[in-house]
Amino acid sequence: MEWYHYLIALGGAFIAGSINTLAGNGSVITLSILTELVGLPGNVANGTNRIGVLFNGIGGTWGFFRGRKLVLKGTGGIVICVVLGAVAGGFIAIKISDAQFMTIFKYLMIGMLIVVIIHPSRWMIEQKMSALVPEWVTYVIYFILGIYGGLIQMGMGIFFLAALVLLNRYPMIESNALKVFVVTIYTLLIVALFHFRGMVEWPVGLLMGIGQFAGGWATARTISKYPGMNKVAYYFLIAIILLSLASLFRLV
Repeated sequence: MEWYHYLIALGGAFIAGSINTLAGNGSVITLSILTELVGLPGNVANGTNRIGVLFNGIGGTWGFFRGRKLVLKGTGGIVICVVLGAVAGGFIAIKISDAQFMTIFKYLMIGMLIVVIIHPSRWMIEQKMSALVPEWVTYVIYFILGIYGGLIQMGMGIFFLAALVLLNRYPMIESNALKVFVVTIYTLLIVALFHFRGMVEWPVGLLMGIGQFAGGWATARTISKYPGMNKVAYYFLIAIILLSLASLFRLV
């Protein structure tokens, strides 16, 4: 790598950390850097990317905790289901390439865009409300989301955020805080799994982890301080989905 490649990697990681904390899908940026700029194979890039996700989560969780937006009471079932699913997904990920999932991912993102823009008021609630579906149904959904997160990670934040807001009726900022916390927990296990399979390039992973930690912490602290950030997070989420779709369908 040339010296300026390190600057690009660090800057891209900071932006990705901010995106992951406020909405999700920052892995579109970091995986592109790892494959196109650094030149890592897809499976190694997938493993190396988890270092940045882990650091991003630590920074974001700390920022939300200090901003008093991380509420864990009553979320034990969600945390356990997602983590167990992620471990299962991680074991699948070390066996197969994630490239074959990209076509499915494109259309999942289209469906997510439709869900997000219909009845936007659902995303604007300021206080926790009653869940819309039975608790056991949400646990099944979170286990499946965990498998997806352990397998690919790209887009996990958006899907997880949607489930917390639309099914459990958490406000956007609190949902982001819980999302970041849970992803941090299972990513620690996934990093260990990829490492022991020799699928992590630590030097560049740690560099990008520093950038993502800074982006996650700064964003979490900022949005925790100001009222009305639910609306900002909602429109930012739409923008990220649109940009992701444009990239996936090679429109940009």
